Amino acid sequence: MKKYIVMLMLLCGGYSAALAQPAPANAGSDNYTQVITQRAAKIVDVLNISDSAKYKKVRDIIVGQYRGLNDIYNDRNAKNKHIKEQLANDKPAAATRMADVDSAVVKQVKALHAQYLSKLTAELNADQVDKVKDGMTYRIYPITYTAYLDEIPSLTNLQKDKIKGWLLEARENAIDAESSEKKHAWFGKFKGRINNYLSAQGYDMKKEGEEWQKRIKERAAANK
Repeated sequence: MKKYIVMLMLLCGGYSAALAQPAPANAGSDNYTQVITQRAAKIVDVLNISDSAKYKKVRDIIVGQYRGLNDIYNDRNAKNKHIKEQLANDKPAAATRMADVDSAVVKQVKALHAQYLSKLTAELNADQVDKVKDGMTYRIYPITYTAYLDEIPSLTNLQKDKIKGWLLEARENAIDAESSEKKHAWFGKFKGRINNYLSAQGYDMKKEGEEWQKRIKERAAANK
């Protein structure tokens, strides 16, 4: 029953705090290294890798990705801080300069993303890579997809494919996000797109949600 409550909270946007990611420590600190190594190890633990050398290699690939992303975003923050200080009296110019910095960051992250997936696919099969992606994004994709199927049992195969595609796109973006909040924001953006699509398909999302909550309560009562 707990899983249905989790699914309901995800669809309603109220599960972010429960999945909050710890704020990263300084990238050069031993504590930061420990945090991202432990985080990566939890992800690798579910991959059923029996070879210890391969386990460590995959874990270190994930650690390297966390560190690489952190370095990019910390560098961006430092540059933007300098721009704000340097152009404190010229906000339009500062905004233009920071937009250029952000544009460069997008390119850096895109390149890092491609390199990361290349490294993972060299060591893991497709199912394992999927599990790594889910681990880096709190398994929001499978939980949310299952929730939509449970909320609206009458979904067609085409509608299911649309929902799955958008959630996978959200996950691909969320992998590179710099914080828990921004990872959730990607899924929130695509859930809005999904809900608009389903409304256009003739579903009354408010009514579907209310009926779903009733079914969840009935299941809870039946399991007592």
